Amino acid sequence: MAYIGEVVSSAFSMIFVVFLIATLGYLVGGVKVKGISLGTAGVLLVALLYGILASKCPSFTVGEKTVTLFSDGIKSQFSLISNIGTSLFVTAVGLIAGPKFFRTFNKKSLSYILLGVIIITVGGAATFLAVRLDPHLTKEMAVGLLTGALTSTPGLSSAKEMLTGEAADTLTAGYGIAYLFGVLGVVLFVQIVPRLMKVDLEEERKSYVAANRVEIPEIGRKLHTLEPFGFFPFFFTVAVGCILGAFKIPGINFSLGMSGGTLVTGLIVGHFSHIGPIDCRVSRQTLDFFRELGLVLFLIGAGVPGGVNFISNVKLSYFLYGAALTLLPMVIGFLLAKYLFKLSIFNNLGSITGGMTSTPALGALISTAGTGDVASAYAATYPIALVMMVLASKILLILG
Repeated sequence: MAYIGEVVSSAFSMIFVVFLIATLGYLVGGVKVKGISLGTAGVLLVALLYGILASKCPSFTVGEKTVTLFSDGIKSQFSLISNIGTSLFVTAVGLIAGPKFFRTFNKKSLSYILLGVIIITVGGAATFLAVRLDPHLTKEMAVGLLTGALTSTPGLSSAKEMLTGEAADTLTAGYGIAYLFGVLGVVLFVQIVPRLMKVDLEEERKSYVAANRVEIPEIGRKLHTLEPFGFFPFFFTVAVGCILGAFKIPGINFSLGMSGGTLVTGLIVGHFSHIGPIDCRVSRQTLDFFRELGLVLFLIGAGVPGGVNFISNVKLSYFLYGAALTLLPMVIGFLLAKYLFKLSIFNNLGSITGGMTSTPALGALISTAGTGDVASAYAATYPIALVMMVLASKILLILG
C-alpha cells in the first residue's frame, strides 16, 4: 500500500495533471454532433470538471502519502500556466495578422472598432440594469459575471484592483460561474451560425481569401536569421509585449495587460518583419503550433480554478445572468455587423470573437473557416474591446 501511495503521489504532479486534462479534453472536443464539436474548448470542459472534483476533494490519502488536487500553491501554478498560454496564443495571433493588419486598415476597420465599443457597452448596460432590478445581485457578483461572460481576464484583474477581502472573492466567483457558458456559448455560436445561414463554407473561404489578399512588399536587403524555427522573434515579441502591457496610464490606472501588450507588439513585429538586420519572420507552421499550444494551456490554467469556484458559489439565477450577458452582446453585435456594417460572415464572426474577447472562439472560427486570415478581424476588434472592458468593470463598481 505504501508503494501504491508513492506511485499515486508521484503521478499527480502538475505536469501529469496538465497533460491528462489536455488528453481527455481533446477526446471530448473531437466528438461531433451533427458536425458541431467543442474542438479545443473540450479541454476547458475537462479542466472545469477537474476543478469541481478538486473543490469536493482537495486532497486524499493513499497509504502514507497525501495527494493534493488543489491548494493555494497549486492555484498559483495554474495561474502561471494560464498566463503563459495567453501570451503564446495572443502573440501568435498578432504575428499572423500583423503583415496584413495595417496594410488593410480602411473604412471596414472603423466597423470593427465600433463593434468592439457596442458589444462591451451592451454588456455593461445590461449588467447595470440587472443590479438595479435585482436587490439580491451585488455589484461585485454582477461585474464578475460580466467579465466571465466576456471571458475577460484583464477586466477581472482591473476590477479586483478596486476590491479587497470578501468582495474580491465574490467578484472572482462570479467570473468562474459565467466563464463556462462565456467560452462554450461563443465557440458554438461561430460554428452554428454559418450552418443556420446555410453558408457554403468552401465558396465563402475562397472569396474571403481572395478579398483579403495583400501584397506584402519584399525586404530589399539580406537579413540575418538567428535560428531556423522562428523562436527568437516569437520570444522577443512576448518579452516586449509584457513590458508594453505593464505600462499604466496615470489617473485611470489603465494598462493593456499582458494579453493586450503582446497582441499589439505581435501586430507591429509582424508588420515590419525585421529588427535592423535581424529577420523576424516566423513560419505559419510555427505560429499555428504556438497558437494551439497557447490556447490549450490557457484553457487548463483558467478552467481548473474556475471549476473550484463554480460549485461553492453557483446559483441558477447567477448562471442565467451570465448566459444572458454572453448572448445579448454577441447577438446584437452579430446583427449590427451583418445588416448595418455589411460585413462578410467570416469578418462578422471574427469581429464578434474579438469584441467578446474570446480566445477559444477564435480558435474554433479558424477551424470552421479553414483560414487563419479571420484573425485579422479579431485583432482589429480585440484592443478596443479590451480597453472598453477594463473601463466598464471599474465604472460599474463605482456606479453600482
